[in-house]
Amino acid sequence: MVHKIGVIAMQRLIPYDLTIACEVFGRLVDAGGRPLYEVKVCGEAQIVEARAFNLVVPFGLSALRSVDTIIVPGIEDVSVEVPRAVVRLLQAASRRGVRIASICSGAFVLAAAGLLDGRRATTHWLCADELQRRYPDVTVDPNVLYVDEGQIITSAGASAGLDMCLHLVRRDFGQAFAAKAARLAVTPVDRDGGQAQYIRRDPPRSVGSLAPLLEWMAAHMTEALTVRQIAARARMSERSFARHFQEQVGVTPMRWLLNARIRRAQELLEASTAYADDIAISCGFQSTVTFRSSFKRIVGLTPVEYRRTFNSPAAAVAMAASATQ
Repeated sequence: MVHKIGVIAMQRLIPYDLTIACEVFGRLVDAGGRPLYEVKVCGEAQIVEARAFNLVVPFGLSALRSVDTIIVPGIEDVSVEVPRAVVRLLQAASRRGVRIASICSGAFVLAAAGLLDGRRATTHWLCADELQRRYPDVTVDPNVLYVDEGQIITSAGASAGLDMCLHLVRRDFGQAFAAKAARLAVTPVDRDGGQAQYIRRDPPRSVGSLAPLLEWMAAHMTEALTVRQIAARARMSERSFARHFQEQVGVTPMRWLLNARIRRAQELLEASTAYADDIAISCGFQSTVTFRSSFKRIVGLTPVEYRRTFNSPAAAVAMAASATQ
């Protein structure tokens, strides 16, 4: 069944945020070439201002009454009052159980509708303090890429919105399709929601870039790697390497490695019939107990539950396609 996505286009929206959702969800198809998502851009007016240009929006807000997920892009001026029509629509959608997600300052729109009260949420680090000041009932975390509270999901600015959209694809159709979406967007799929927003990175051509090392770690994830071994590979002291890795990547080396192993396990659970214990070993877990507990903690499902949800011929095709792109 096609998952219906509605993207709200408000006045003075941030166009990059809107196009992220349209591109990620709008390009995915199943093994037979059928779209996985139907994306509708729904505006508070037919013509919406978006920085250097105006958008002619094809659908009105009423079209959001029949969608499965609503995406709220960021807006330029968070001090502007959110239109009552948008607030009422979001509140009604929330009562119906519709999944609602914001990108960047779109969190202010969700907060204005009362959808973030009592919840943990994030937004662009530049306006996180203002969100907390204006909405004290919200627990604002400015140090993460996105926060998944189940029905309500919020993300930080710019590329973090892309990470969140890939996360939603993973929730809907599994890791293989999320990897396919990432390749279509020419972006890595290995950033998790808990990664830091503001990270000092070396220039892409710097000799200190960790990109080759990350590729090596991914290729050797089946081995019992330690920080000492990885640091030696990088020709750095263990302490300097750990600090440098955290600064560039935003997580510790072992956290990155664990996430890589879990995502590989997701792909295998989706596209193969191998036993979960065998998958654990093939992904570098030294203990099946550790694998199951880590998988449940990170993914939110047990390996058996995950396979029951996402294992299908289409997933195998998506995984194969991703491997060749």
